Amino acid sequence: MSIVALVPVRSGSVRVENKNIKPFAGSSLLEIKLEQLKRIPNLDGIIVNSNDDYMLGIAKKMGCDTVKRDEYYASNSVSMSDVYKNMAENFNADVVAYINVTNPLLKDETIIRAIEKFKTIENTYDSLNTAHPIKEFLFKDNLPINYDLRHQPRSQDLPDIFALNFAINIIRKQTMAECKNVVGYKPYIYEIDEVEATDIDNPIDFEFAEFVYKLSGNI
Repeated sequence: MSIVALVPVRSGSVRVENKNIKPFAGSSLLEIKLEQLKRIPNLDGIIVNSNDDYMLGIAKKMGCDTVKRDEYYASNSVSMSDVYKNMAENFNADVVAYINVTNPLLKDETIIRAIEKFKTIENTYDSLNTAHPIKEFLFKDNLPINYDLRHQPRSQDLPDIFALNFAINIIRKQTMAECKNVVGYKPYIYEIDEVEATDIDNPIDFEFAEFVYKLSGNI
């Protein structure tokens, strides 16, 4: 089984301008993630998929394979389903570990263990997707959706609900193309904690992640 890391990056991020290559802890999110993936012994390669020649240039200098993404599949209007299908059709490997650069607090050991876990469960589940628990009082349309308002539990006794964080997604190439997603027909939810799950989506996230990254002495 050939397992290759697929790292998606594009130009045009809106909430944090150029967040993939913006200075972060003396480096950048892209470079930090590629350096991390190069340390993972149970990966068979790294592919960076981007519409941006500068980012592709960084990947090449770091010894990674690259795929130039058509601008249409890097726009803000295209559906992610179409993007996933396009990516799946443009790399060669049995299995892809789709890993975002925007989760810089993810530990090496978590990636290694997730890959090994997928190998043991792939006959039962067709994807492994990281998620973190949500223990909050949730409302929709002005009504609670995870507890009885008149018999309020303690927060720790709320039902187990998990949020996908897309830090690690492992799936066969064929399944990714068919599902048009990195989540298969029968996903295995792989729990990680909220710190590792930190996803940089806005300037506050960026500053928080950089602070914790520096504090930890790197991951």
